[in-house]
Amino acid sequence: MEEVPHDCPGADSTQAGRGASCQGCPNQRLCASGAGAAPDPAIEEIKEKMKTVKHKILVLSGKGGVGKSTFSAHLAHGLAEDENTQVHQSGSGWSPVYVEDNLGVMSVGFLLSSPDDAVIWRGPKKNGMIKQFLRDVDWGDVDYLLVDTPPGTSDEHLSVVQYLASAHIDGAVIITTPQEVSLQDVRKEISFCHKVKLPIIGVVENMSGFVCPRCKKESQIFPPTTGGAEAMCRDLKVPLLGKVPLDPHIGIQEFCSSPQSKEESPISS
Repeated sequence: MEEVPHDCPGADSTQAGRGASCQGCPNQRLCASGAGAAPDPAIEEIKEKMKTVKHKILVLSGKGGVGKSTFSAHLAHGLAEDENTQVHQSGSGWSPVYVEDNLGVMSVGFLLSSPDDAVIWRGPKKNGMIKQFLRDVDWGDVDYLLVDTPPGTSDEHLSVVQYLASAHIDGAVIITTPQEVSLQDVRKEISFCHKVKLPIIGVVENMSGFVCPRCKKESQIFPPTTGGAEAMCRDLKVPLLGKVPLDPHIGIQEFCSSPQSKEESPISS
Protein backbone atom coordinates (compact mmCIF):
# COMPACT_ATOMS: atom_id res chain seq x y z
CA MET A 1 0.00 0.00 0.00
CA GLU A 2 1.29 3.48 -0.90
CA GLU A 3 2.01 5.94 1.85
CA VAL A 4 0.25 9.29 2.17
CA PRO A 5 2.06 11.99 0.14
CA HIS A 6 4.44 14.03 2.29
CA ASP A 7 2.65 17.32 1.48
CA CYS A 8 -0.93 16.00 1.34
CA PRO A 9 -3.27 19.04 1.41
CA GLY A 10 -6.05 17.03 3.09
CA ALA A 11 -9.42 15.86 1.78
CA ASP A 12 -11.17 19.05 2.94
CA SER A 13 -8.75 21.39 1.11
CA THR A 14 -9.63 23.23 -2.10
CA GLN A 15 -6.47 21.67 -3.56
CA ALA A 16 -7.54 18.12 -2.66
CA GLY A 17 -6.75 15.83 -5.59
CA ARG A 18 -5.43 18.74 -7.66
CA GLY A 19 -2.12 19.66 -6.02
CA ALA A 20 1.26 18.52 -7.27
CA SER A 21 1.72 16.30 -4.22
CA CYS A 22 -1.50 14.45 -5.11
CA GLN A 23 0.02 12.95 -8.25
CA GLY A 24 0.24 9.16 -7.89
CA CYS A 25 -1.86 9.02 -4.71
CA PRO A 26 -4.38 6.15 -4.86
CA ASN A 27 -7.07 8.49 -3.47
CA GLN A 28 -6.49 11.31 -5.98
CA ARG A 29 -9.67 10.76 -7.98
CA LEU A 30 -11.83 10.49 -4.85
CA CYS A 31 -10.41 13.70 -3.36
CA ALA A 32 -10.76 15.62 -6.64
CA SER A 33 -14.44 14.63 -6.87
CA GLY A 34 -15.14 16.33 -3.55
CA ALA A 35 -16.66 13.17 -2.09
CA GLY A 36 -13.78 12.82 0.31
CA ALA A 37 -14.63 16.15 1.94
CA ALA A 38 -18.11 15.02 2.98
CA PRO A 39 -18.22 13.83 6.60
CA ASP A 40 -18.54 10.07 6.93
CA PRO A 41 -21.75 9.28 8.86
CA ALA A 42 -19.86 6.42 10.52
CA ILE A 43 -17.83 8.97 12.52
CA GLU A 44 -20.84 9.92 14.65
CA GLU A 45 -21.90 6.28 14.93
CA ILE A 46 -18.44 5.32 16.17
CA LYS A 47 -18.44 8.26 18.59
CA GLU A 48 -21.66 6.94 20.10
CA LYS A 49 -20.29 3.38 20.24
CA MET A 50 -17.08 4.52 21.94
CA LYS A 51 -18.90 6.25 24.80
CA THR A 52 -18.59 3.05 26.83
CA VAL A 53 -14.80 2.91 26.30
CA LYS A 54 -12.88 5.08 28.75
CA HIS A 55 -9.46 5.14 27.07
CA LYS A 56 -8.50 4.68 23.41
CA ILE A 57 -4.80 3.99 22.72
CA LEU A 58 -3.11 3.30 19.37
CA VAL A 59 0.04 1.17 19.23
CA LEU A 60 2.17 2.38 16.32
CA SER A 61 5.56 1.88 14.72
CA GLY A 62 6.95 2.99 11.41
CA LYS A 63 9.04 -0.19 11.32
CA GLY A 64 7.80 -3.76 10.92
CA GLY A 65 9.13 -6.61 13.03
CA VAL A 66 9.82 -4.58 16.17
CA GLY A 67 7.47 -6.63 18.37
CA LYS A 68 4.53 -4.24 18.25
CA SER A 69 1.83 -6.92 18.31
CA THR A 70 3.62 -8.84 21.07
CA PHE A 71 3.91 -5.66 23.12
CA SER A 72 0.23 -4.88 22.48
CA ALA A 73 -0.75 -8.31 23.79
CA HIS A 74 1.33 -7.95 26.94
CA LEU A 75 0.12 -4.40 27.51
CA ALA A 76 -3.46 -5.63 27.22
CA HIS A 77 -2.78 -8.40 29.75
CA GLY A 78 -1.15 -5.88 32.05
CA LEU A 79 -4.09 -3.49 31.82
CA ALA A 80 -6.47 -6.40 32.46
CA GLU A 81 -4.53 -6.98 35.74
CA ASP A 82 -4.34 -10.15 36.37
CA GLU A 83 -8.97 -19.91 23.01
CA ASN A 84 -12.08 -19.81 21.86
CA THR A 85 -11.46 -18.08 18.49
CA GLN A 86 -14.92 -17.68 16.99
CA VAL A 87 -16.68 -14.37 16.57
CA HIS A 88 -20.40 -14.41 17.31
CA GLN A 89 -22.96 -11.87 16.15
CA SER A 90 -25.72 -10.62 18.39
CA GLY A 91 -28.34 -7.91 18.22
CA SER A 92 -25.82 -5.39 19.53
CA GLY A 93 -23.07 -6.33 17.06
CA TRP A 94 -20.12 -8.69 16.79
CA SER A 95 -18.97 -10.15 20.10
CA PRO A 96 -15.19 -10.07 20.60
CA VAL A 97 -13.30 -13.22 21.55
CA TYR A 98 -12.58 -13.19 25.30
CA VAL A 99 -9.21 -14.63 26.35
CA GLU A 100 -9.86 -13.51 29.94
CA ASP A 101 -13.03 -12.45 31.72
CA ASN A 102 -12.06 -8.82 31.24
CA LEU A 103 -9.92 -9.05 28.08
CA GLY A 104 -11.55 -9.26 24.65
CA VAL A 105 -9.84 -9.44 21.25
CA MET A 106 -11.06 -8.72 17.72
CA SER A 107 -8.97 -9.64 14.68
CA VAL A 108 -9.38 -10.18 10.96
CA GLY A 109 -7.77 -13.56 11.58
CA PHE A 110 -10.91 -14.70 13.43
CA LEU A 111 -12.99 -14.09 10.29
CA LEU A 112 -10.87 -16.18 7.90
CA SER A 113 -11.84 -19.72 6.96
CA SER A 114 -8.25 -20.86 7.56
CA PRO A 115 -5.37 -19.38 9.59
CA ASP A 116 -3.19 -19.85 6.49
CA ASP A 117 -5.38 -17.62 4.30
CA ALA A 118 -3.81 -14.42 3.00
CA VAL A 119 -5.71 -11.14 3.38
CA ILE A 120 -5.46 -9.53 -0.06
CA TRP A 121 -7.36 -6.26 0.27
CA ARG A 122 -7.01 -2.81 -1.23
CA GLY A 123 -7.40 0.38 0.78
CA PRO A 124 -11.22 0.77 0.69
CA LYS A 125 -11.75 -2.82 1.88
CA LYS A 126 -9.29 -2.35 4.76
CA ASN A 127 -10.90 0.94 5.75
CA GLY A 128 -14.32 -0.67 5.69
CA MET A 129 -13.15 -3.40 8.06
CA ILE A 130 -11.64 -0.82 10.44
CA LYS A 131 -14.97 0.99 10.45
CA GLN A 132 -16.82 -2.25 11.25
CA PHE A 133 -14.44 -3.14 14.09
CA LEU A 134 -15.02 0.25 15.71
CA ARG A 135 -18.74 0.62 14.99
CA ASP A 136 -20.15 -2.90 14.90
CA VAL A 137 -18.24 -4.74 17.66
CA ASP A 138 -20.03 -4.87 21.01
CA TRP A 139 -17.13 -3.83 23.24
CA GLY A 140 -19.40 -3.06 26.18
CA ASP A 141 -18.21 -1.03 29.18
CA VAL A 142 -14.40 -1.26 29.13
CA ASP A 143 -11.54 0.81 30.48
CA TYR A 144 -9.16 0.49 27.53
CA LEU A 145 -9.29 -0.08 23.77
CA LEU A 146 -5.86 -0.89 22.29
CA VAL A 147 -5.58 -0.70 18.50
CA ASP A 148 -2.61 -2.67 17.15
CA THR A 149 -1.84 -1.03 13.81
CA PRO A 150 0.32 -2.20 10.88
CA PRO A 151 3.72 -0.56 10.31
CA GLY A 152 3.92 2.63 8.29
CA THR A 153 1.78 5.74 7.85
CA SER A 154 -0.83 4.59 5.34
CA ASP A 155 -4.59 4.55 4.84
CA GLU A 156 -5.23 2.34 7.87
CA HIS A 157 -3.64 4.85 10.25
CA LEU A 158 -5.51 7.79 8.75
CA SER A 159 -8.78 5.87 8.96
CA VAL A 160 -8.33 4.95 12.64
CA VAL A 161 -7.44 8.52 13.56
CA GLN A 162 -10.34 9.93 11.54
CA TYR A 163 -12.93 7.52 12.92
CA LEU A 164 -11.84 7.93 16.55
CA ALA A 165 -11.14 11.68 16.45
CA SER A 166 -14.57 12.75 17.69
CA ALA A 167 -14.53 9.98 20.34
CA HIS A 168 -11.19 11.29 21.71
CA ILE A 169 -7.98 9.27 21.39
CA ASP A 170 -5.85 9.33 24.53
CA GLY A 171 -2.74 8.97 22.42
CA ALA A 172 -0.25 6.64 20.76
CA VAL A 173 2.38 4.32 22.17
CA ILE A 174 5.18 3.99 19.61
CA ILE A 175 7.38 0.87 19.52
CA THR A 176 10.94 0.75 18.22
CA THR A 177 14.08 -1.33 18.52
CA PRO A 178 17.47 0.22 19.36
CA GLN A 179 19.16 0.19 15.94
CA GLU A 180 19.16 3.18 13.59
CA VAL A 181 17.35 1.36 10.74
CA SER A 182 14.31 1.15 13.03
CA LEU A 183 14.66 4.64 14.46
CA GLN A 184 14.60 6.14 10.96
CA ASP A 185 11.09 4.82 10.37
CA VAL A 186 9.92 5.64 13.88
CA ARG A 187 10.93 9.29 13.41
CA LYS A 188 8.53 9.36 10.44
CA GLU A 189 5.81 7.84 12.64
CA ILE A 190 6.36 10.58 15.22
CA SER A 191 6.12 13.17 12.43
CA PHE A 192 2.85 11.55 11.31
CA CYS A 193 1.43 11.87 14.83
CA HIS A 194 2.31 15.56 14.93
CA LYS A 195 0.73 16.20 11.52
CA VAL A 196 -2.59 14.53 12.40
CA LYS A 197 -2.53 16.03 15.92
CA LEU A 198 -2.37 12.61 17.59
CA PRO A 199 -0.92 12.90 21.12
CA ILE A 200 2.13 10.74 21.78
CA ILE A 201 2.01 8.95 25.13
CA GLY A 202 5.59 7.84 24.67
CA VAL A 203 8.08 5.49 23.03
CA VAL A 204 9.02 1.97 24.13
CA GLU A 205 12.38 0.51 23.10
CA ASN A 206 11.71 -3.19 22.54
CA MET A 207 14.37 -5.93 22.20
CA SER A 208 16.68 -3.70 24.23
CA GLY A 209 19.53 -6.03 25.09
CA PHE A 210 19.58 -9.73 25.94
CA VAL A 211 20.70 -11.19 29.27
CA CYS A 212 22.03 -14.74 28.89
CA PRO A 213 20.11 -17.00 31.30
CA ARG A 214 23.33 -18.99 31.97
CA CYS A 215 26.16 -16.50 32.35
CA LYS A 216 23.95 -13.45 33.05
CA LYS A 217 26.04 -11.38 30.64
CA GLU A 218 24.14 -8.74 28.70
CA SER A 219 24.56 -8.52 24.92
CA GLN A 220 23.25 -5.92 22.49
CA ILE A 221 21.64 -7.93 19.68
CA PHE A 222 20.56 -4.69 18.00
CA PRO A 223 23.34 -2.19 18.86
CA PRO A 224 22.08 1.38 19.50
CA THR A 225 24.77 2.94 17.29
CA THR A 226 23.09 6.37 17.32
CA GLY A 227 22.01 6.31 20.95
CA GLY A 228 18.85 4.23 20.57
CA ALA A 229 15.37 5.37 21.54
CA GLU A 230 16.71 7.36 24.47
CA ALA A 231 18.69 9.74 22.25
CA MET A 232 15.87 9.97 19.70
CA CYS A 233 13.29 10.84 22.38
CA ARG A 234 15.60 13.46 23.82
CA ASP A 235 16.11 15.05 20.38
CA LEU A 236 12.41 14.98 19.45
CA LYS A 237 11.17 15.86 22.95
CA VAL A 238 8.87 12.87 23.37
CA PRO A 239 8.69 10.68 26.52
CA LEU A 240 10.63 7.41 26.72
CA LEU A 241 8.32 5.02 28.57
CA GLY A 242 10.89 2.26 29.06
CA LYS A 243 13.09 -0.45 27.60
CA VAL A 244 11.98 -4.07 27.21
CA PRO A 245 14.76 -6.69 26.85
CA LEU A 246 14.65 -9.74 24.65
CA ASP A 247 13.13 -12.51 26.77
CA PRO A 248 13.11 -16.19 25.69
CA HIS A 249 9.96 -16.76 27.79
CA ILE A 250 7.94 -14.76 25.25
CA GLY A 251 8.40 -17.61 22.80
CA ILE A 252 6.72 -20.06 25.13
CA GLN A 253 3.03 -20.55 24.41
CA GLU A 254 2.02 -20.66 28.07
CA PHE A 255 3.99 -17.52 28.93
CA CYS A 256 1.04 -15.21 29.40
CA SER A 257 -0.70 -17.57 31.83
CA SER A 258 2.45 -18.55 33.75
CA PRO A 259 2.38 -17.35 37.39
CA GLN A 260 6.03 -16.34 37.20
CA SER A 261 5.72 -14.52 33.87
CA LYS A 262 5.07 -11.17 35.54
CA GLU A 263 8.13 -11.57 37.74
CA GLU A 264 10.36 -12.49 34.80
CA SER A 265 9.37 -9.67 32.44
CA PRO A 266 11.50 -6.72 33.56
CA ILE A 267 10.84 -3.31 32.03
CA SER A 268 13.44 -0.66 32.78
CA SER A 269 12.69 3.02 32.52
